[in-house]
Amino acid sequence: MVSRVIPVEVFDLVIFGGTGDLARRKILPGLYRRYLAGQIPENARVIGAARTDLDDAGYRQFVNDAICEFVKSSKHDKAHIDAFVSHIHYLPVDALGDAGWNELAAMMRPDVIRAFYFSVAPRLFGPLAERLHDHEIADGDSRIVVEKPFGRDLKTAKALNGVLAESFDEKQIYRIDHYLGKETVQNLMAVRFGNILFEPLWNSQYVDHIQITVAESVGVGGRGSYYDKSGAIRDMIQNHLMQLLCLIGMEPPSEFEPDAVRDEKLKVIRALDAPDPKDIVRGQYRAGDDTASYLTDAENPESKTESFIAMKLGISNWRWKGTPIYLRTGKRLRERTSEIAVVFKDPPHSIFGEQEGRRGNVLVIRLQPNEGMNLRVTIKEPGPGGMRLIEVPLDMSFAEALADGDDIPDAYERLIMDVMRGNQTLFMRGDEVEAAWAWTDPIIEAWESAGKKPVEYDPGGSGPDDSLMLLHRDGRRWREIKA
Repeated sequence: MVSRVIPVEVFDLVIFGGTGDLARRKILPGLYRRYLAGQIPENARVIGAARTDLDDAGYRQFVNDAICEFVKSSKHDKAHIDAFVSHIHYLPVDALGDAGWNELAAMMRPDVIRAFYFSVAPRLFGPLAERLHDHEIADGDSRIVVEKPFGRDLKTAKALNGVLAESFDEKQIYRIDHYLGKETVQNLMAVRFGNILFEPLWNSQYVDHIQITVAESVGVGGRGSYYDKSGAIRDMIQNHLMQLLCLIGMEPPSEFEPDAVRDEKLKVIRALDAPDPKDIVRGQYRAGDDTASYLTDAENPESKTESFIAMKLGISNWRWKGTPIYLRTGKRLRERTSEIAVVFKDPPHSIFGEQEGRRGNVLVIRLQPNEGMNLRVTIKEPGPGGMRLIEVPLDMSFAEALADGDDIPDAYERLIMDVMRGNQTLFMRGDEVEAAWAWTDPIIEAWESAGKKPVEYDPGGSGPDDSLMLLHRDGRRWREIKA
């Protein structure tokens, strides 16, 4: 299979926070991989901007080191790395002051795409947008990339949208959620809307329930002080899991076009029921044999912030009314894994008897690790001795099924290239972000008013026992957390 490389126009990409962790781990290595794939024009430029006092040579060494650390060794070709870093430049810029802005304005070239990646703390989004506008660095065709968290509630999200709107049109703002750049997430849309097989069954008549799990084996670690002001619902539910839920629940758009797709996602958010408080479980991980507790990691012994949350909710529309959707995400769980499981109903009648025939089909979409999909089906066990039924997966791992499958582009690579192409399909629109916060805020307010601490759970497991009961009382069970 030969992949089709879609070229992009010549661009200047300015990375604010160019010496930060996200730039080092994801953005710069991702750009190098896109360069190797032939998607970076020869006269494109990448300009790092930060308060750190560096020159071009020093920053190019920084980029070289990042590539060697975060790109697999088979791609460490010195000639290619040298050619890529020749596109790299650096300029010290103060996001909150005047230093560097006139110099940055002078660096900008006419008649090329200008993109500005805000790889910085959210408090700097507004000042950066204002300075780009005031110094006439950004023009009407420029794009800005904004990382999450996009606000911490509806009020702050609206305020930030307002600040950005003073300097940029909505079509210029790319609110990035890296989960939407994952190959499997995009293939979810292809599977749903590119095959007649699934869409007729994709509704409450045939789907028993849906599970979305994003589990992490690590704790909050060095992010403790930040995370303690956020928690699992702000850090994961309001954005990542909400986006996955939208793609699962949305109606087919009229075309695969940015606003058509985002219109349908918005309808899902607005149709979400408010979960019953008894259908929400919040947890904090205890200390393990060789791991600290959440309270220690957060440096807050009185913290009421959750490191785990599970909830049951529904969508009040014709397609999904009556189909429960279970979400869970947490730290210090058994394995790092992210998946969506669409559990179909049992056949209405078994010709093989109750014991052998009551078996539902499950479509599992794996986001990480080992991106892929499998569909669990029932077959006869080979051999004589009667009709013994077993369940087997029809399994497709991208790494095994596709040529170059072990070299699937990272989500950031795909999304950055979409910015350069001006394609907003996989980015959140302002009203979508606000709708998500409008749904989330009352949930947070309710438990903050109640003042209850999350229940403790042991590290290395599946989370609090109460989260297991969330499904058990409905006669269901969570899929096992495993890589």
